[in-house]
Amino acid sequence: MKVLVPVKRVVDYNVKVRVKSDGSGVDVANVKMSMNPFDEIAVEEAMRLKEGGKATEVIVVSCGVTQCQETLRTAMAIGADRAVLVESDADLQPLAVAKLIKAVVDKEQPQLVILGKQAIDDDCNQTGQMLAALLGWPQATFASRVSIEGDRVAVTREVDGGLETISLALPAVITTDLRLNEPRYVTLPNIMKAKKKPLETLKPADLGVDVAPRLKTLKVSEPPKRTAGVIVPDVATLVAKLRNEAKVI
Repeated sequence: MKVLVPVKRVVDYNVKVRVKSDGSGVDVANVKMSMNPFDEIAVEEAMRLKEGGKATEVIVVSCGVTQCQETLRTAMAIGADRAVLVESDADLQPLAVAKLIKAVVDKEQPQLVILGKQAIDDDCNQTGQMLAALLGWPQATFASRVSIEGDRVAVTREVDGGLETISLALPAVITTDLRLNEPRYVTLPNIMKAKKKPLETLKPADLGVDVAPRLKTLKVSEPPKRTAGVIVPDVATLVAKLRNEAKVI
């Protein structure tokens, strides 16, 4: 079974995000970038399926600028067999990414696509669902456990009421939640091995996909700074402040 794992290059989660002075977006100049944490969980799960004998090949794909090759090399250092980069300098929005991944799926013919439920930069939580709709495949979102038996995959997912286990016919699309697994550390020998693994570069035009943005960002601004707290003498004063100043009751 072939497993395809899309990964995204994002600002590292340890970095304090800064907004550009003109409010046009987030400043990424000279900022540490890394693999989206949810996608890292997806790569780890694909590797566990391969190590458990359920998958024969793991392919990672990324859509974006040339520097996404670094993210793909990291995924191959975790254990992925090969990588595909759909290179584009355009502002790739979820629908465009879903169309690009669908084109790669049509080309590679995997039986399972595993990707993070969302990216920590835009928090859209849309690409996996859009991809499943474009492919016409069953989907399971927010997976906290994945088990493959024959031509079906059982997915335990987190819902408001607790846990829900569903069974999907392969091929299928799965999006990962934080509690699915804990990604392994990448070792130096595996980083060196990843440099020799094949990485194919494509353009959106090669896949016949129009990636022109459909949405326009009008303004990006930082959240207001928190004011200093105050100590109140009694409950009555606290309630009065919550009612009159904070307007929360």
